[in-house]
Amino acid sequence: MSGDTLTRPDRQTRTPGRAARELGLRRSEFDLAVHLGRMRTVPDEGGGGRRVPHTEIDRLRARPDFPQGLQESVRVVGTRAGAALMEIPATRFTRLARLGLITPVRFYLNRYRAVVWLYLAAELEEFAADENNTTLLKGRLPEGLRGQVDAGVDLRARNWRARHLGFLLRQTGDPWQRAGALASLLAPAAVAELVTDPWERSYVNRFRPERATHGAPGSPAAQTAERIMTADDPHEIAWLGSELTAALAEARGNRPAPRPAPRPTAAAPPQEQRTPGAAAPAPAPHHPTPRDTAAPQSERHTPPNPPTRTRTGLLGRLRRARRRGRRSAPVPQRP
Repeated sequence: MSGDTLTRPDRQTRTPGRAARELGLRRSEFDLAVHLGRMRTVPDEGGGGRRVPHTEIDRLRARPDFPQGLQESVRVVGTRAGAALMEIPATRFTRLARLGLITPVRFYLNRYRAVVWLYLAAELEEFAADENNTTLLKGRLPEGLRGQVDAGVDLRARNWRARHLGFLLRQTGDPWQRAGALASLLAPAAVAELVTDPWERSYVNRFRPERATHGAPGSPAAQTAERIMTADDPHEIAWLGSELTAALAEARGNRPAPRPAPRPTAAAPPQEQRTPGAAAPAPAPHHPTPRDTAAPQSERHTPPNPPTRTRTGLLGRLRRARRRGRRSAPVPQRP
């Protein structure tokens, strides 16, 4: 009895909601911990998404700084709070983020449809504590970085996609899933150009992770989020394309993409086997197909009109006179 209880899936794993409660995290903090690889999850055997092994929860709870340490590791801040945490002006914080020196971990769109980037507080504190970054925080930016700022360089979305791809790849355990994760950051036209086989492309799309929704489909907010989640830098697109090509090659070697069963075709009549050196059989004599007796009128042979024979003699004259008399006799009138 106890053995059956221990092998039940709900005894070995937890749903995300229950695991978050047992770890003292809000659901958004729990999702971010999984996103960052701080917590291991496994596929649900029943097809209901991901689950958290009970041993993973025990491991996190056994830490001496639990639960404050886990909660602090997933704390996020915006631009103003991040600048205050690093003790720099918000304008300099934004420049560092645009230059890709600090990487956002999340984003959302506010009620004005403006993109709000969020950063890990622990990473900002680590960046500020590094002595090598003192010039970036307090001094004048190097000339090369100033030129990039003047040119309008903004690597926040690209760096977010790179971090998000790392999360997606950690959730894959199959080459086709890896291909789907890579394809999820490319535009459909780019995927169609790289995956030319329609059945393979359909199989890759089957493993594309669902994107988070931001507003109603087709709304300005959804279109803005779609641009952020789709690679637009040429170097980034080229790198994703090469990785997708390599993942496809590995996936084909693992198992081919499913295809519909071919339709059965009529078997060809067996050919007569010939002995080498033997003469070819003489062709069968050709007999013309008899023509249908009910041939069309245009194909029938019509003989010429027979010559009219002139009646001569007494008998013929009498018969002609009788016919003339009948034609000239008056028609009797009815009373």
